Amino acid sequence: MENTKATIETLNDLVLINNDRIAGFERALTELKDEGADLKNTFVNFIGDSHRFKMEIATEIAALGNDIETGTSTSGKLHRTWLDLKAAFNGHSKYSILEECEFGEDAIKKTYQTALDEVTLPSYIREILSKQQKELRAAHDTVKALRDGVIH
Repeated sequence: MENTKATIETLNDLVLINNDRIAGFERALTELKDEGADLKNTFVNFIGDSHRFKMEIATEIAALGNDIETGTSTSGKLHRTWLDLKAAFNGHSKYSILEECEFGEDAIKKTYQTALDEVTLPSYIREILSKQQKELRAAHDTVKALRDGVIH
């Protein structure tokens, strides 16, 4: 029973970080100017990926007999508040948007690694999360390469 509770808590943390990721990329979409039009499809695809990840995780939470968390994490809300303040002073350059997206991708990678380090996680859930983590690593690398390609 204790392992199930820990697994549900871990999975709900992943739901929240995916909500943070969705909110972050949605925010980035609204901040992009015409110069960032090339990023819009990439960001929309990343949002879709996180919705899919959440559904896969929610299915497992429901199978374990619990409800999924809604909303975003406190740390995600604090990060977006910091971005608001920073943008007031620096503006929303393509580089700064990609820099902040990479910061978010670092956070989700860390959260997934923490989840996968949980020894009580059932192997079938570990397999689902490992596949998601692989996609998230590729997304991170894409954002980093895009950021590195921008002259600032």
